[in-house]
Amino acid sequence: MQRIEALSLETSNDELNELFGAIRQKMGGVPNILRTMAQSPAALKAYLGFSAAIETGRFTGQQRELAALAAASENSCDYCASAHTAVGQMVGLDQADMQQVVAGGDLAGKDGAIVALTRKIVNQRGVLSDADIQAFRDAGFDDGHLVELVALSAHNIFTNYFNHIAATEIDFPVVPTKVAA
Repeated sequence: MQRIEALSLETSNDELNELFGAIRQKMGGVPNILRTMAQSPAALKAYLGFSAAIETGRFTGQQRELAALAAASENSCDYCASAHTAVGQMVGLDQADMQQVVAGGDLAGKDGAIVALTRKIVNQRGVLSDADIQAFRDAGFDDGHLVELVALSAHNIFTNYFNHIAATEIDFPVVPTKVAA
């Protein structure tokens, strides 16, 4: 059962109507996570602002989704694995690659370097070795990419933790992060 209530899209709150309208225009609907986050318009605005800013960065949409899937996998966030798999499909990610990342596997090349470093950022709480950073650079990335990946990781950790606390009902085709034993 969801622990933080998702707000109705039918609200008399002008601020929320404006936020929901902007989300609906961009996404075609308002996902449950955002209706739930709307319990704090300030938090929702912060999330939306961060999202909009990071989308203008140097990583492609596909690379951002791979980082999101890696964070979701490491944090066992089924909501984010489900949402980012759906978005990943929309931006043209390979289904097998997405499944591999959610299952905890590696990818090759630059995408693999993004996934690997995101996992380390999440698991090691940002404490990276010189070798971790050098491996990312050796894959063709620079300091700007590194800063951006830290930002992407923090953004995804926020939604992972939010969904754990809220127990957000998944409103996408469900993609579990852990196989039931």
